[in-house]
Formats: sequence, C-alpha cells, structure tokens
Amino acid sequence: MSYDLIVIGAGPGGYVCAIRAAQLGLKVAIVEKRATLGGTCLNVGCIPSKALLHASELFEEAGHSFAEMGIRVPAPELDLPGLMGFKDKAVDGNTKGVAFLMKKNKIEVFHGTATITAPGHVTVELANGGIETPEAKAIVIATGSDVARLPGIEIDEQRIVSSTGALTLDRVPGRLIVVGAGVIGLELGSVWRRLGAQVTVVEYLDRILPGMDGEVAKSFQRILEKQKFGFKLGAKVTGVDASGPLLKVSIEPAAGGETETLEADVVLVAIGRVPYTAGLGLEALGVELDRRGRVVTNGHYQTSVPGIFAIGDAIVGPMLAHKAEDEGVALAEQLAGQAGHVNYEVIPGVVYTSPEVAAVGRTEEELKAAGVAYKVGKFPFLANGRAKANNQTEGFVKVLADAATDRVLGVHIIGVEAGELIHECAVLMEFGGSSEDLARTCHAHPTRSEAVKEAAMAVEGRAIHM
Repeated sequence: MSYDLIVIGAGPGGYVCAIRAAQLGLKVAIVEKRATLGGTCLNVGCIPSKALLHASELFEEAGHSFAEMGIRVPAPELDLPGLMGFKDKAVDGNTKGVAFLMKKNKIEVFHGTATITAPGHVTVELANGGIETPEAKAIVIATGSDVARLPGIEIDEQRIVSSTGALTLDRVPGRLIVVGAGVIGLELGSVWRRLGAQVTVVEYLDRILPGMDGEVAKSFQRILEKQKFGFKLGAKVTGVDASGPLLKVSIEPAAGGETETLEADVVLVAIGRVPYTAGLGLEALGVELDRRGRVVTNGHYQTSVPGIFAIGDAIVGPMLAHKAEDEGVALAEQLAGQAGHVNYEVIPGVVYTSPEVAAVGRTEEELKAAGVAYKVGKFPFLANGRAKANNQTEGFVKVLADAATDRVLGVHIIGVEAGELIHECAVLMEFGGSSEDLARTCHAHPTRSEAVKEAAMAVEGRAIHM
C-alpha cells in the first residue's frame, strides 16, 4: 500500500489535513487508534463539553431567569442520564460526519496504533488484529495531546477525574474542587456549578486564565464569584486522600506555608495538556523534541527527519483545534506545491462559559513587554441596546490599536456570544485593518456587535452611547 501522505491521528488537525490533501489530488491514508474519528476534540473535548455547557445554561436559565421575563414555569428537574444522552448524541453525529467525509474524499482509514519505523514507512497494529505496513512520500504526526497530571495524584476518572471523566459523571457532586483556573477547568466547573455543585477552583498562579489580558481576567473572576465560584489563587494541591467517603485535598500556598485541607466529592485535575507522542518511535528515528516533549519543526512543519512532518498540539503553539486545522490545511497545500500559510498573530481563543470570554491578538501585558505604544478603546455591554433589552449586560469589548498607525493589535471581549463577536475583529486584523475601519463600518441595530463598533470608536474617544 503506497500513498502520497499518511496522517497519524484523526483529530481536527489530522482529518482536516487529510481532506485538504485529498482535495488537491494526493492519495491519502489516515491512522486513528480510537474506534471513532475526530480525536479528543470531537470525542472527549470540545464537542461534548459544549453540549453540556449549552444544556446546563438552559437549565439554569429556566430555573432562575424565566420569571424575570414574565415566563412562569415549574422549577426544572435535572435528568442527568438524559443530559448525558444529549451530549452523546452530539458526539455521535459529529464523529459519524467525519467518517462520511473520509469516504467522500476517498481517504483510507486504518483503525489502530501507528509506529513510524523509517522515513516513509509506518507499521499499524490494527485494533481488530493483524498488522498493516503502508508507505508514503510524507508522514504527518497529528497525534494531539493528553491531560497533564499532578505528581502523586492518581486520576481514576471516578472521583479524581480529568476533563474526560468530568464529562461522564453519573451524579452531580455536592462539592467539586477544580485544580487549575484555565479554560478547561472554568468551563467544566461552570457545567457542574449550574447543575448544583459547590465549586472551588485552586490555581497555582495569582490569577485565572493565564495568558489572557489581565484586566479581562480580573473582571471575569468577579463575574464568576457572583455566580458562587470559590477561588484559592496562589495555591497548590499537594495531595488527595481518597481513603474515605469524601476526598481530602491538601492545599498549600504556592510560595510555601501552612497546609489547608478541603473536602470534596470530586476533584477535577485541569492543569493543562501535554503533547501525545508516545509509541510513535520518534526517538529511534532521531526526530527532535523540545524540553516539553513537543516535536520540533521548521516554518513548514518539517521535523528534523526528512519526509516526517508534525502539526497541532504535537508542536509549539496554542493547543486549539482551529489552530491545528489551519496548520493541517497549510501543510497539505505545501505538500501539493502550493503556498499554505498560518498567521499566528490572528488565532482567536474562546472560553465557552456564561458569559463567554474571547480574544484575538495581543494583550496589554504583551504590548507593554514589547515596548509597543498603543491606544485602548472600551465599551460596556451595559450601554448596548440589545444587551440591555435581553438583560445580558455583563462584560465589555476592549480594542487595542497601535498608537502610531491605528492598526488593531488585539481585541478582548467578555459577554454573551463573545465567541461569535470576536471573528469580525479577526477578519479585520487579518487584513491589517485599523480601529477607524471598524468604527466606520455600519453595524445593524440592535445587535451586540454594535459594542464592538463602539469600542473601536472609543479608541479615539468618540463612542456615542457611553
């Protein structure tokens, strides 16, 4: 079996790379160890978590917000198995959709575990038994990432869970401790808080959402605290005693000090993710890895071994499905002789809580560290007509523009549907647009997107409704 391209891993980066390569006329095979395609994202990540976030938001809305709008309904009752069924249906539909796309694009799928035995040669131990040895001109490592673990704390996916186990709990925990105040911890913490859990977040740093704009993080923490989230910042978990009916979690100040013990029904370890490259045979091949276990590549995703490439969570950069997808497309186009490219300055990120948090481009902290002079325009949703009419006024839009050229360098949003609103800013930045361009673009009224326009107008101090 000879191919132009073999992709190892059928997550968003891998399957998108395979599809684009097939569109360009390459003969493609893909290897996936799971029974279903789609990787972590579709199976135990982005898709199931968004289904639970959506359902839990509606559950909370029915229980607390309907009456304010003159809608009288009985108090909602939680059917947790039904909720999980809704989530599973979303996963099933999406993974079957990817399988259909493989057939449509005539991509050969091998279900099994791959090892790269030499440049151009892959050995696949098939899940149903047997071995296949396909060959290809190019091999792409798109194996994604795995959960990062705390030393000395064993994840059993029952009471001490990763994000995977947190998606399949069979009861609402009375008390949930989330270790890590990043995107995954806050999203899954939000799901279970809405369904009735008391949630405490323990974070080693003195802030939530590391890497996001500092002002946004502080404002968002206040919003979450109003939602009854508890936070222990600048703290580390040193152990979890699982011998009794309740978990006993030992916590110390990050800088050292007295130990505090908290009790919990469930502990969610959400301290990040690490590249998944085990079993691929990379060391024997001489494929270079960095100190964090990521595959080292050049500007064209080429590893240190000719003919072997890598994309997505396996290489440097934000561990985001859409970043992996764009890299998959760019690499496929390069392999077909085209000029594929990813603009890493314009990759949006979203926290799918309620309200959402979204960002694209630079933060204020990054601009200050780089010595870039900039201007700030902000506009609160409290002054937006649609947000006020819908009683969804939390948050704001913040636009950062170059002081000399007015080119937009970053946009940060807290608010309902922030993850949708951020993309007009991404398009603007992709084309080098200015805050003036955004400010002079007509936006429909009444929409939340008007807050984006007004924030751009505020860069020059001329917001109308504030």
